[in-house]
Amino acid sequence: MTKPRVGVYPGTFDPITLGHMDIIRRGAKLVDKLVIGVTTNIAKSPMFSDEERLDMVRRECTDIDADIVVTGFNSLLMDFAESQGANVIIRGLRAVADFEYEYQMAGMNQQINSRVETVFLMADVSLQPIASRLVKEIALYGGPIRKFVSPAIRAEVEARVAAVGRKGQG
Repeated sequence: MTKPRVGVYPGTFDPITLGHMDIIRRGAKLVDKLVIGVTTNIAKSPMFSDEERLDMVRRECTDIDADIVVTGFNSLLMDFAESQGANVIIRGLRAVADFEYEYQMAGMNQQINSRVETVFLMADVSLQPIASRLVKEIALYGGPIRKFVSPAIRAEVEARVAAVGRKGQG
């Protein structure tokens, strides 16, 4: 019997975007089980807490017909992948700048654990410009984000912006 293909798709998902969902749907077709690892990037200041982001990702993935597990982690990606029994890391690429960063990360990860391969998926052309960082920035300035996130996520982002206050006011 062959070992099941377990993939890990890591990210901060702050918030989860339509681009993330595209990679999740397509990545889930490549593996028997997809583990979505929600982490905190210490270089970023999150809009949503770890628990809020985990809840968002779980809700957004409920309609996908695949074996998907959403869990948080706060460790080296390769240690997390090993703990999940993963043999594949799935990463989404939007642009050349993403590739350069992801290529370097894949090389470092291979040095740490050569048993886990990294697979890059190009984002759908219509979704390539979407980045969580830009979605938050647009929302903080009162701009429209409906083309970038689901209606449920849009409502949560807009509620959070209303709670913390928009930039450019006053």
